[in-house]
Amino acid sequence: MANVKVFNMQGGEVGAIELNDSVFAIEPHTSAMHAVVRAYMNAQRQGTQSARTRTEVRGGGRKIYRQKGTGNARHHGRRAPQFTHGGVVFAPKPRDYRISVPRKVRRLAMKSALSCKVAEQQIVVLDKIELAEADAKTRNIVKMLKALGAEKKVLIVTKDAEPMVVRAANNIQDCKTTFVGSLNVVDILTCDKFIISQDAVKLVEEVYAE
Repeated sequence: MANVKVFNMQGGEVGAIELNDSVFAIEPHTSAMHAVVRAYMNAQRQGTQSARTRTEVRGGGRKIYRQKGTGNARHHGRRAPQFTHGGVVFAPKPRDYRISVPRKVRRLAMKSALSCKVAEQQIVVLDKIELAEADAKTRNIVKMLKALGAEKKVLIVTKDAEPMVVRAANNIQDCKTTFVGSLNVVDILTCDKFIISQDAVKLVEEVYAE
């Protein structure tokens, strides 16, 4: 099992933790991660685009000129796609872009993403991540990130929803907060530092360990 140092919110080392190899040290499965990221990005699409076909645009009921003898191509109405204000060929219509990914693939993708962060030494484990209501200030999270050397894109993960931590981190650019129940592969892969509390690590192992 991989040993990772445990820090406090002031940046001081307070111990170490052993990570479960079946969750944090597997061979990353690129295809599984790609499938899950694609499904996530598709789910963000509203799918509300729409345009009218030649059967839906207004007008065009009258034949514009006689069939023969004019020297022009044969046309029925002015709402064919080649005319101004005509309908759209293969017009986009509202649709659902969501795709389904098997549960086993989703779990494999999550473990692969976590393993990538450990392999790239981008994971930081804290003994706890919590703030009292009086301390729920942006400056406290900024100090924590600076002490941990996490000044780029950061993901902070707690065991349960922590409203005070969320409030304090909301105004920090490139800093996102989440909890284990809403953790997703895209957020893990796109962050430069993955900061997670010790109790959140244990819950992740409990959920994803084989």
